[in-house]
Amino acid sequence: MKYHDSAEMYLETIFILEKKQGHAHVAEISKALNLSKPSVTKAMTHLKNRSLILQDDYGPITLTEKGRALSQEIYERHLLITEFLQHAMHLSLEDAEENACRMEHVITESFMDSIKTYLSKKEIG
Repeated sequence: MKYHDSAEMYLETIFILEKKQGHAHVAEISKALNLSKPSVTKAMTHLKNRSLILQDDYGPITLTEKGRALSQEIYERHLLITEFLQHAMHLSLEDAEENACRMEHVITESFMDSIKTYLSKKEIG
């Protein structure tokens, strides 16, 4: 299921924070995405209503099983696009990361399949 780009950014950020420290807080998400705390709080309500995160009032945020599966898919897509941009386009890691962050939300599955094929051939060749 495809979610709005901003929802995907929140999920990916929560996934990365959860991976590092087991959970996330509104303040950490706000800092990572350079957004206001009220904006993040509103988005967390939206994600909670979609059963993608768990959060008690003002408490830590964790992904549900559904949220974790979706965010992991987004994160893996980001990593593959970054690797592709570095290898095929010769971008620096910083440029590849920045572009991957934008591309990961709009790229089609067939394009992702082509990237996977390209990268698998690069590994062999």
